[in-house]
Amino acid sequence: MIAVRCTRHGPPEDLVLQELPDPAPGPDDVVVIVHAAAVNFTDLLFVADGYQVSLPAPFTPGSEFAGVVAEMGERVTRVAVGDRVAGQGMAGAFAERILRPADSVTPLAPDADLVAAAASGVTFATAYSALRSVADVRPGEWVAVTGAAGGVGSAAVVLGKKLGARVLAVVSSPAKAEFCAALGADAVLDLSRTEDVRSRVRELCGGPDVVLDQVGGELAEVLLRATRRRGRFVTVGFASGVIPRIPLNLVLLKDVTVKGFEIRGFTEHEPEAAARDALELEALRDKGIGAAVSARFPLERVTEALRTVADRTATGKVVLTTAAGRAGAP
Repeated sequence: MIAVRCTRHGPPEDLVLQELPDPAPGPDDVVVIVHAAAVNFTDLLFVADGYQVSLPAPFTPGSEFAGVVAEMGERVTRVAVGDRVAGQGMAGAFAERILRPADSVTPLAPDADLVAAAASGVTFATAYSALRSVADVRPGEWVAVTGAAGGVGSAAVVLGKKLGARVLAVVSSPAKAEFCAALGADAVLDLSRTEDVRSRVRELCGGPDVVLDQVGGELAEVLLRATRRRGRFVTVGFASGVIPRIPLNLVLLKDVTVKGFEIRGFTEHEPEAAARDALELEALRDKGIGAAVSARFPLERVTEALRTVADRTATGKVVLTTAAGRAGAP
């Protein structure tokens, strides 16, 4: 099989394509022919060795995928060869085949869109649990989402609306503003068209009850200052590359709750809430609610796909497709 390999930590330009032996399943494993793999900002961090957890090189990047079961171990009963499935993990998805424990993949409908399934995993789980379980969003509240045109951000716009909130999408260009408006955002703040962000936030929504921030940098403090009294500020990442230093006097004076969210830690430490959120999210997916896929790249163009995410030029989700995925067959 062909796989993308990180042979040394660094920029996405250092990734290479290699031919590797096809994986063989153990008794409780499945081998999945990958049709589509989503590209996430965390993939860039793993490649650069900039994530909280380090993956030693060499490894195959890619944290979420969808495809067709090709082989399975003798003890596997929940899926069968030929079934469509989706799955997640820290790495391994940027390849033509992936080996996973059978209980870690999710069976899909026979006619499931595998590109949509791959794109709607980690980002939707992150956005939903951050809003539902951490921020405790209530109907009618204003939720400000930074990086709202990206993978997690666009999911938060859609899911915030489903939770009954009013969403202020914070973006960095007119094209991204148009994208978020089409997603259903109640208001859009284009940072490229305003200098006084705090005043503009107040004009648009009077101040958010909840901030879901994945950008960090100076914007984080500005939005914290604009938040309503007793609001909730949830940080899920630092796409700007700058970790903000929040003045604690703001937290004191506004009685704001500041929380952090990281999907793997949440699943490990809050298993009951994570399981509940997964069931609720599954019900939403059954109604056709999923990621907006804006760009598809063949596996061979992985560097270009990752660079699109790194440069924050993408709207919605970026997805890699294998030859099997493009052919539409196992």
